[in-house]
Amino acid sequence: MAGRRIRVRAMSWSMPRPVLQLVATALVVACLGAFALGVFTAPARGRLPGDGPVGKSAAVLQAQEATPLIDERIGGAPTPEELTPEEQAALEAEEKAKAEAAALAKAEAEKGAPAGPEAAAAVTPAPPPAVVEAAPAPTPPPKVEEPVF
Repeated sequence: MAGRRIRVRAMSWSMPRPVLQLVATALVVACLGAFALGVFTAPARGRLPGDGPVGKSAAVLQAQEATPLIDERIGGAPTPEELTPEEQAALEAEEKAKAEAAALAKAEAEKGAPAGPEAAAAVTPAPPPAVVEAAPAPTPPPKVEEPVF
């Protein structure tokens, strides 16, 4: 067994050599094309950390519909509480007083009363209805960062 030699055979490809050369050339062309496309489409100069934006893209965009991320947005809007009969009566009385004041101002304007600050001094507004004390505001839910327990 010491005299036996192990033969290593050269690798044989299943395609003819011209086909392998064509495939290799196609791969090289594709790689070089991708690199060139990346170089030509890259921005002229990038920014380093700390550099501010420069040029026409430097304008700060103002979001029109941006809303802060608050607990109400996460958990949904609170359910509207129904008004008690006393609160409802107070609201109706306030609306009625506003309507009467508007009608009185309109009537005074038709009579030829002066318009402006002197007209407001001449008209005495009705006393405001009794204010119903609201229940104390509920405690806000715990923040996300605080542990619940």
